[in-house]
Amino acid sequence: MEAQTIQHEFDQYWSKLSAVEKQSLLIVAKTFVHSREEKHPISIEQYNKEIEEAMQQMDAGEYYTHAEVGAMSKKWLNGK
Repeated sequence: MEAQTIQHEFDQYWSKLSAVEKQSLLIVAKTFVHSREEKHPISIEQYNKEIEEAMQQMDAGEYYTHAEVGAMSKKWLNGK
């Protein structure tokens, strides 16, 4: 598929997503890019820092329950 066509199709779908869905996909995109750029395993210090940051996000209520993710994924599958 041609790059312009892919970008156009991506833009059409992106505009239909909710803010939460966009945030989820942005995380996935960042993970793809980060894994490609990372040439070596992270240090135990970096690992622990990332775990600590994730725990802080959870403590602040910045997470989705299993039920919420299930409901969100049903909307994705139905194209809503």
